[in-house]
Order: sequence, then structure tokens, then C-alpha cells
Amino acid sequence: MRLIRDLGISHLLVIHFDRQFAATSPGDFVVSLSSVCRPLREICVGHEWSFGKNRAGNLGLLKTFGDKLGFDEVGVPAVEIEGEVVSSTLIRALVEAGELEKAARFLGREFTVLGTVIEGIHLGRKLGFPTANLRTHNEQFPPDGVYAVEASVGGKSRPGVVNIGVRPTLANQTGERLMEIHLFDFEKDIYGEQIEVVFRRYLRAEKKFAGLDELKAQIARDAAEARAFLA
Repeated sequence: MRLIRDLGISHLLVIHFDRQFAATSPGDFVVSLSSVCRPLREICVGHEWSFGKNRAGNLGLLKTFGDKLGFDEVGVPAVEIEGEVVSSTLIRALVEAGELEKAARFLGREFTVLGTVIEGIHLGRKLGFPTANLRTHNEQFPPDGVYAVEASVGGKSRPGVVNIGVRPTLANQTGERLMEIHLFDFEKDIYGEQIEVVFRRYLRAEKKFAGLDELKAQIARDAAEARAFLA
């Protein structure tokens, strides 16, 4: 939504997708849309877009309705980069494989993860490296491990280090993949705030340590490496 706003779009309608809405026939959907948009001038979709119950509607059907209801339809052709069709499925696969530079080329922007800071167990603070735990917004994570990152906090970019994984050193691990960020020289309480993270460099894989002292020493090395790279 923020990216769309940055393009200069002033209004955006977000329709909740549930079972009732999914059962809407293509005809009912288009007629309903036309009835509340006075006038409905144009519908612009991907050339292989489908809509309505069981994906029964397509661009051809949209043209039929457009002729009857007085709106134009535009089918945007596929975009290709390096001979590959740009798609969200491909981009997610690239991110999952750690190919973040290629993912950025297909996105047309840097790959980022957006999350809201939530309460954690405060282990990082006890170890001398306070971390912000991020509840991400249905984001595709890159591979587990430690990364040098830059994070947008309150409109300002700050350097830091991120760990993605299941925290294998802790005895009470749940197996849930978590994302924790340590921002350098930053102590402000930011619970509830949104952070957008840009991954600058992969540092190492996540691993299990013999104890918290060994973990603390490794975090210090990670932070030093990240500081040096980001500087």
C-alpha cells in the first residue's frame, strides 16, 4: 500500500477475501463494481488474470461485460527480465534461495522485510545486545542465518545485524522461525513500531552454541563484522 501511495495513487479499495467473496460469480462481481463506480472507466489487469468463482472469468469475459456496461478493459502483457517472466512466485523462490540481488532486479526495488516490533524474552539485553523481535507481515524470509542490515526506523535508516531462525541454543525453542534485529548504538523503546529491513550481506548460518557465553562472543563478532561492512 505504501509503494502504491508513493506512485501517486490517492485512493485504494481493499476488499476482504473470504469464502463468501470467493463464491461471487464473475458477472456479479463486475456488475457490482460497475454499479458503485459512476462511471467505471477502465479495468486494467494482467493478461492472464482470472476472477470470480472457480476463476471462471478472464479478459475475454471482461471485454464482453465492458461492451455492455460501457467500460474499457486493458490486459497488461507479461514483463520479462533476462528471458524470465516476472512473477511473485519466482521472486519468493529467489528470496527463499538467498538470491536477493536477482530478486531485487525482478522487484524493481530492493528486497525488504517489514515487521512490527513485539515483546520478546529480553535475552539479547541480558547478553549486552538488545534486540527487537519482529512480527512480520506475511513476508517471505531469506534463508536462516545472520545478516548485516539497514533498517528504516521512524523514517531514519539505521545499521544493524539480524538473525533469522529457530534459536537452537535456547532450551525452550518452539521451532518457529523468528526474526530479531540488533540496531547499533540504539536504545529507544520502539514496541509497536514498524521496521523495514534491507539485507546488505549474509554473514553466517545459524548454529547451536554450547552455552550463552559462547553465543554472546559470536554475537559480538557478528556485530563487529556487520559494522565494518556497513561502514
